[in-house]
Amino acid sequence: MRGVFVDANESLAVIFERLEQPGDPKVRINRDPDISPEQYPEILDGAEIAIVDHTALPTAVAKKCAGLKHVVFLGTGARSYMNPEELAETGIHVHLIKGYGDTAVAECAIALMWEGARGLAKMDRGIRAGNWLRDDGMQLTGKTLGLIGFGGIAAEVARIALGSGMRVIAWNRSPKKYPKVEFLDYDEVLTESDVVSIHLLLNDETRGMISRACIEGMKPGVILVNTARSAIVDEEAMIDALKSGQIRHAGLDVFNIEPLPADHPLTKLDNVTLSAHSAFRTPEASENLMSAAWEHCRRIAKGK
Repeated sequence: MRGVFVDANESLAVIFERLEQPGDPKVRINRDPDISPEQYPEILDGAEIAIVDHTALPTAVAKKCAGLKHVVFLGTGARSYMNPEELAETGIHVHLIKGYGDTAVAECAIALMWEGARGLAKMDRGIRAGNWLRDDGMQLTGKTLGLIGFGGIAAEVARIALGSGMRVIAWNRSPKKYPKVEFLDYDEVLTESDVVSIHLLLNDETRGMISRACIEGMKPGVILVNTARSAIVDEEAMIDALKSGQIRHAGLDVFNIEPLPADHPLTKLDNVTLSAHSAFRTPEASENLMSAAWEHCRRIAKGK
């Protein structure tokens, strides 16, 4: 059984090579992170396993990939790049990797929260431009952090926030328990939180879940953090709320269009911190990710 890492950047390629073990299935690394979907058939060349980082795989293209039976997607957000149900109907199984970057993403969410509270990026930009900007920040100790969705990343956010003296409340679709975290109804979390941090997968149920009405129901001056998927939030409503002050600050690592265009409305707002979909990017998370990718390939090769 053969595999191809179809869109490897150099840093992931080096780690993937280093973690190869004797007896592993043969996996070729295509060191080009900027391939187009139309290149899949040529790059795979009949291989049964495709390891995919971020390149879209339309079902019509997948059908042209002779021999393809498994897609190992490097993360949990495969639906943003392919349709797993449609691929399954063609005999191609999509494998996800969970938990590899929980701590990395959580730390980024916490960093965006603290930045939004203190306005450090705005002051930095001002000082560099010759302006001595000094605004009152928000003291987060004693404030309420609301987590929308409670998986591994949210649990890490809760751990860090609790350690910094915050009250942590959360909503999750299925019952959850975590020490010192209060689980409340969805509307209660939105209305009681000084900071709202989103930790949901994107699907038909969660798309647009943070609606205009939800934003209007939040505390005036709330901080909104999104390290999950941009489409979970009504972007137009969020921008309006940022302009009005209903949202004090938004810390965003994800966007509807990536890379974010330079003339996008979000780039014109001072009360937004923009991060280039990089919350998961740490050496530790990359190591975990490549290790998990190899484990998928080994399991597939053994027919498990």
